Amino acid sequence: MPELPEVETVRRGLEQQTRGLFIDRVEVLRARAIASPEDPADFCRALRGLLVGRWHRRGKYLLADLEAPGGSDAGRWGVHLRMTGQFLWLAETRPPCPHTRVRVWNAAGEELRFVDTRSFGQMWWVPAGVADTAVITGLRRLGPEPFAAAFTGAYLQERLKGSRRAIKNALLDQSLVAGVGNIYADESLFAAGIRPQTPSGRLGRSDLERLRSSLVEVLETSIGAGGTTFSDFRDLQGTNGNYGGQAWVYRRSGSPCRRCGTEILREKLGGRSSHWCPRCQN
Repeated sequence: MPELPEVETVRRGLEQQTRGLFIDRVEVLRARAIASPEDPADFCRALRGLLVGRWHRRGKYLLADLEAPGGSDAGRWGVHLRMTGQFLWLAETRPPCPHTRVRVWNAAGEELRFVDTRSFGQMWWVPAGVADTAVITGLRRLGPEPFAAAFTGAYLQERLKGSRRAIKNALLDQSLVAGVGNIYADESLFAAGIRPQTPSGRLGRSDLERLRSSLVEVLETSIGAGGTTFSDFRDLQGTNGNYGGQAWVYRRSGSPCRRCGTEILREKLGGRSSHWCPRCQN
């Protein structure tokens, strides 16, 4: 599943390619791709004739401001890529592949296409004057962004106090910190020198502050690399990121640690694979 760096890469691509786009026509090829309104035809009617404004990211959600031609607020367009959703920008439209779910055209015939192999991705239209959280209920459960001022070592210490939950599992909890998934949890724990199995409540303020800093640094590095080569992620041009070649531990079990040469280990935690170096993380 795309994580924060991949979603941020898509957000930047959408901002560059579609800001100011006039939506001339919308077609939904798979009804389940539209979470709200209930009738996909209403979704198409709601977006048709509007201008796409700024794109925002909240955790792994994407949100576009919508404007009426006169400049008035026309609501928001919400998207979650889930496991395999991706946007493609086509300067010249062509027949859709079997996994095409939603198509959006401008008056020039250029197309923004949403393709989703596993069909878990979703879209919403939030009417003007309605809170995003009233329609996109998953937004209510999100904790602070990793880059937010509120995300501090003190915040983590307070939230994790007395917890026996493995710190790796805690990082995957979107109510603790928004946007982090398996890849960057493994990578940030390696950078912080903390084993993924460590009970969260045993970590002190200095450990958690180091973890926070490491997480921010790893995410910034991956955003700069355009996301990861792992998973099915693609940007608007159909290209995946470059971070995978820089990974320290993720999917490197059995290989020597890039720092000390010790064999990277792998273990299931909470149903997810965790990778770590037994020497560098203690």
